[in-house]
Amino acid sequence: MSFIGRSVPRLEDGPLVTGRGRFAADMGFPHMLHMRVVRSGYAHGRITSIDSSAALALPGVAAVWTSADVADIPPIDFRLTRIEGLAPYRQPILAKERVRYVGEPVAAVFAADPYVAEDAAELVGVEIAELPVILDAAAAPGEFEDGRSTEPAVVEKSYGDVAAAFRDAHAVVDLDLSVGRHSGVPLETRGAVARYDTGRDVLELHGAAKVPHWNRDNIARMLARDPSTVHLYEGHVGGGFGIRGELYPEDVLVCVAALRLGRPVKWIEDRREHLIAANHSRQQRHKVRAAVDADGRILAIDDEFFHDQGGYVRTHAATVPDLAAGMLPGPYRVGAYRARGHVRLTNKTPGGTYRAPGRFESTFVRERLMDAIAARVGIDRIEVRRRNLIAKAEMPYARPLATLGTEIVLDSGDYAGLLDQSLAAIKWGELTGDLARRRAGGELVGAGLGIFVEKSGLGPFDGVRMSVDAAGLVEVVTGAASIGQGVETVVAQICADALGVDYRRVRVVHGRTDRIAFGQGAFASRVTVMTGEATRLAAVEVRAKAVEVAAELLQQPADALDIVDGKVVRKGTAAGPSMTLGEIAKALEPASKLRGTRAPGLSAEGWFYTDHMNYPYGVHVAVVRVDRETGGVTIERYLMAYDIGRAVNPMLVEGQLAGGFAQGIGGALLEEFLYDERGEPLSVNFADYLMPTAREVPAFDVLITEDAPSPLNPLGLKGAGEGGINPVGAAIASAIDDALGFPGAVTRLPVTPQRLREILKRVKL
Repeated sequence: MSFIGRSVPRLEDGPLVTGRGRFAADMGFPHMLHMRVVRSGYAHGRITSIDSSAALALPGVAAVWTSADVADIPPIDFRLTRIEGLAPYRQPILAKERVRYVGEPVAAVFAADPYVAEDAAELVGVEIAELPVILDAAAAPGEFEDGRSTEPAVVEKSYGDVAAAFRDAHAVVDLDLSVGRHSGVPLETRGAVARYDTGRDVLELHGAAKVPHWNRDNIARMLARDPSTVHLYEGHVGGGFGIRGELYPEDVLVCVAALRLGRPVKWIEDRREHLIAANHSRQQRHKVRAAVDADGRILAIDDEFFHDQGGYVRTHAATVPDLAAGMLPGPYRVGAYRARGHVRLTNKTPGGTYRAPGRFESTFVRERLMDAIAARVGIDRIEVRRRNLIAKAEMPYARPLATLGTEIVLDSGDYAGLLDQSLAAIKWGELTGDLARRRAGGELVGAGLGIFVEKSGLGPFDGVRMSVDAAGLVEVVTGAASIGQGVETVVAQICADALGVDYRRVRVVHGRTDRIAFGQGAFASRVTVMTGEATRLAAVEVRAKAVEVAAELLQQPADALDIVDGKVVRKGTAAGPSMTLGEIAKALEPASKLRGTRAPGLSAEGWFYTDHMNYPYGVHVAVVRVDRETGGVTIERYLMAYDIGRAVNPMLVEGQLAGGFAQGIGGALLEEFLYDERGEPLSVNFADYLMPTAREVPAFDVLITEDAPSPLNPLGLKGAGEGGINPVGAAIASAIDDALGFPGAVTRLPVTPQRLREILKRVKL
């Protein structure tokens, strides 16, 4: 029975739907202390004094720390896209001398009770001399400190003769576009529980997510410990989205406290803390222009953009602007290209990645540009895209750019084919005719689209350890992580398919640094591709070993045997001699005389390596209605078409697209972190930071295709985690323009009611 391609039920849901999940807040140990962080109330200032005497006098308080108490702990280092010169801009775990955003950790209180810790934190007196703030990343850079600029890096990527293309162009299109500051807001806020086991000399951190092995190695480095003496444990995670699981100051603080105070230490973030202290993302301003010929074909794109990084450079370093610059050309042929991304520090919460980092932004920019080219040259929006799409026959298509340390080689794709399927699915001709009639009747309704290329399967490696026990249960231990994407189910399906067992007989262990020495975690839509192929390789080896042993014990030719439902049988028949995998595993136990000279255990490791990412792609079509009076936008219809290469579990792919779509609506219409002129955050609760609810997320249509399997792995797999969010802002902006009959009306996301009313006044509707 084949399991790949089937929408089988998820394996991980049992504990979650029966109330038996184990999240960070559920963890606890005897004699545990609780940490509360004292945070800066100023966006920029010099710390003149910190008085903890009143807090220390409160019964139940064990310690209050300031930067002087952790002066020996280095700043948190970078995980991705390290650029020379960024190191001085890293964040200390407690502010030293100066604060750079509201919410920065200034002191940490440790108490026997979380309520006492909170009361004590309010008693810590922090005096800060306020300094001028920088809030506009596109303004002239200022001074960070010690003569260093607030522009720590510039990301530059280019190819071709851009100047010549603009000199010879039939037309030049210029746009000034902005994407607002927002981020992932998981249902579960951050949390960490640290415990030091003196008997084993092991530091444990519970509540890890996303990249446990990288976090283990860096915690060990920061605390001057051997990595083998630091164990991270992943529990259930209430949403990841890029923001959860990075190494933050609070994670390091609980580890240091567990070691120095000799008691377990727990920290759980509240919602206000999350909105002002966890990574923000997205905020960019692009000044982009395109040179085109008379037929609307792109000769060159020149983009200068400003990336608002916030107060410090955190673990992602220059990842987001690097991806924006590298992926902006998308699915189109661009003769010459230049991108210059200014990484600017401001007095806001530091930035990091959020689902489709750099691509949500650059897809909005690119697709706005395509609509503007169509309007300038006087051709249809669909036709201008057709003329510029890279053809199926050109695959693999090497673009002379790189991102995330890998060259961009579009591995496979039929972009025009998926566009045709999308237009047919939504009946584009009928749709646009109906919308035109409604507009003639006075309604503001319109349709728009966005075409995009995603990236997935980031290397360089992934590995699993697979074993079968005497009961026939298969265990797969992986260095991947689960952030809700269904990793246990997908890995089990791939294992079951290759090995010949029921996927429900496969147990997947993840997020445990004590069970496997190496791991890359879960980010960049990599797990299905990388961990999946490593799993297949291990299963093929276990299968071969099982057949070899069974052939000897059953006295049958190995090539005459098959594994069906966990049992080795003769091919084509259920009759005749057979052995279960459990029986074979028992025959390979160390004490078994049947083992002979073979190594004990029915087990194997699988390791998969790759130098290149692969590139799924898609088309989104939006239909919207604009309310003249309120400026509100109603999404009437929405289609997501996505080529996954090969879908292991189509239901999970659809689920990933659905979740991304909901978040995309937030970024397109609602969500934005705003600040006043002093850098005080204005979006500190859900009354001010507006997220889409069931009312704002409409029913949608999904078209999943498998027309372009990746040639980079034997199963043809590509990732699905970010295809639901990538072009949502672009498609909705295009649809609003169409509704207003005014190309180029939308230049900024989110399109809030207030901004849309201003647009309506400007276009006199």
